[in-house]
Amino acid sequence: MTTNQQTVDYILEQMSDAGRVNAKKMFGGYCVYCDGKIVALVCDDELFVKKTTSGQSYLGKCPEKPPYPGAKPYFFITGDQWEDGEWLSQLIKITTLELPVPKKK
Repeated sequence: MTTNQQTVDYILEQMSDAGRVNAKKMFGGYCVYCDGKIVALVCDDELFVKKTTSGQSYLGKCPEKPPYPGAKPYFFITGDQWEDGEWLSQLIKITTLELPVPKKK
């Protein structure tokens, strides 16, 4: 599993209106954070957004697949959908609002 840094940088730029977004390299891919919450994964240059009820309502019919073998399915967001930064930022914003605040270690 490999992901190009340029892909991650582009995705982060496209979703920048969602809030404070950043990514951390993990397991050959990247975890994408918004306001301190893990909202998505980028694996093999593909974007996977955590499943939420609000996200499902926003997306309507959306393909789901696991980002890596053994993982739970995520919403699979195609490269064509990344082009619309406003749309992607809204999806990430909606997802962030529904996810719980991470527990402090």
